[in-house]
Amino acid sequence: MASYFTRRILLMVPTFLGSTILVFTILQMAPGGPIEQVLLQMQMGGAMGSEGSGGSNSGTGEIATLPPEALKELERFYGFDKPIYQRYFIWLGIWPREIKHRNFTIKKNENSVSKRVGKVDGELWEVDIVLNDKNKLSVYEKNGERSLWQASMDLENDSQDIKGTVFQKEFSGLLTGNLGKSYTYLQPVTEVMAPRFKVSLFFGLTGIIISYLVCIPLGIRKALQHGSFFDFGTSVTIFIAYSIPGWALGGVLLVIFGGGSFWDVFPLGGFRSPSEIWETLSPIQKIFDQIHHMILPIIAWSIGSFATMTVLMKNSLLENLSQDYVRTAFAKGLTEKRVIWLHAMRNSLIPIASGIGHILGIVIAGSYFIERMFNIDGFGKLAYEAVLARDYPITLGFLVIVVGIRLIGNIISDLALATVDPRIRFK
Repeated sequence: MASYFTRRILLMVPTFLGSTILVFTILQMAPGGPIEQVLLQMQMGGAMGSEGSGGSNSGTGEIATLPPEALKELERFYGFDKPIYQRYFIWLGIWPREIKHRNFTIKKNENSVSKRVGKVDGELWEVDIVLNDKNKLSVYEKNGERSLWQASMDLENDSQDIKGTVFQKEFSGLLTGNLGKSYTYLQPVTEVMAPRFKVSLFFGLTGIIISYLVCIPLGIRKALQHGSFFDFGTSVTIFIAYSIPGWALGGVLLVIFGGGSFWDVFPLGGFRSPSEIWETLSPIQKIFDQIHHMILPIIAWSIGSFATMTVLMKNSLLENLSQDYVRTAFAKGLTEKRVIWLHAMRNSLIPIASGIGHILGIVIAGSYFIERMFNIDGFGKLAYEAVLARDYPITLGFLVIVVGIRLIGNIISDLALATVDPRIRFK
C-alpha cells in the first residue's frame, strides 16, 4: 500500500503542473488583461471629461495612451515585461523575481552614475552603476565591493543618454509560499484568501457532515421500505428539492424566513453578526448566533447533494440485498439485522466512499451564487470576482487550492474505499 500511495503522490506533481500551466497560459494570453483594463479606464475617464467639458475629443475617436516609460512601468508592475515561460517559472518560484526597481540615467559621455536605492540603519544607501568597456552594466557599493543590486539597460534616448533599471533578485513564488500580491486588494494573496477560505471550509465541511448524517440513514430506510408510502413521499420531496438550484432555493428561503413577505426568523445574510455586536456576545451567544446565521445557507448549500446521495445509498443497498451472498446468509439462519448491517451495508457504502474526494473538492471551493445570495464573503465569491477583475494572482491562488484539494481528495477516496471494501488491496 505504501508504494501505491507513493506513486499517487508523485503523480500529483505532473498533474498539478499540467493544470497550472494550462490555466496560467490562458490567463496570460486572454484579451482584456489588467493593462488593457487600465487603458480602458483611462479612455472612459477621458471620454467623460471631454463630454463634460464640451471638448472636441468626444467625437474624434481619440484613444488615451501612455508614454512608453509609463507603459513599461505598468508592464513591469503586472509582470508582463518577461516572456510567458519566465512569468510561469517566477510564479512557481524557480526563477528569480526582480524587486525594488529604481530607474537611473547615465548621461552622454559618462560611464557611471550614483543612485540612491534606500536606507540602511537610518542612513542613505547609494550604489554606483558603472558602464564598462563591453557595454555591460555593473553595480558596486560605495566601498568598491560588488553589490547585491543588479542593473539592466532599457533604452537610449535621442540625446544618447543611457536609461536603465537597478533592482534586486529573489526567489519568491509558489514553492516559497508566496502567491504574489492581489491587483485589486494590493495585499498578499494568502492574506486575502485565508479568511474567505475559512468561511467556505466551514460551510462546506458542515454541509458534507449533515449530508452524510441525513442521506445515508434516509437511503437505508428507503431501501428497507422500498415501495412503501414513506419511500414514495420522500422520493417526491427529494427530487422536487433537487430540481431547484441552491441559489434559487436560498432566495425563496430568504423571502419566507428572512423577513420578506412572511416570517422574520433568520437574518438576511452574512457569516455572523457585525463585529461590533459579535464582540459583545458571550461564548454561548456566539455559538447560537453562528448557528442562526448558517441554517439557511447550509440548507441551500447542501440541498443539491441530498437527492444524489440518498438515491445512491438506496439503490446500492437494494442491489446488495438481492445478491446471492445475502440469500446465503439468510439461509444459514442469520438474523435480518445481522445480514443487513454486517454484510450488505459495508458493500453498499462503496459508491459513497469512492465519491468523498470529489464532493470534498467541489464543496470546499465554495459556491458563488449562494455566497452572493446570502452576502457571505466566501472563497467562491472571491474567485469569481477575481476572474471578472482579471486579478491573476488570486485566480491562480484559487486554482492552487482547488487542484490541491481535488488531488488530495482522490487519495482520501482511495483510503475510504479500501476501508469499506476488504477486497481492495493497493500494491
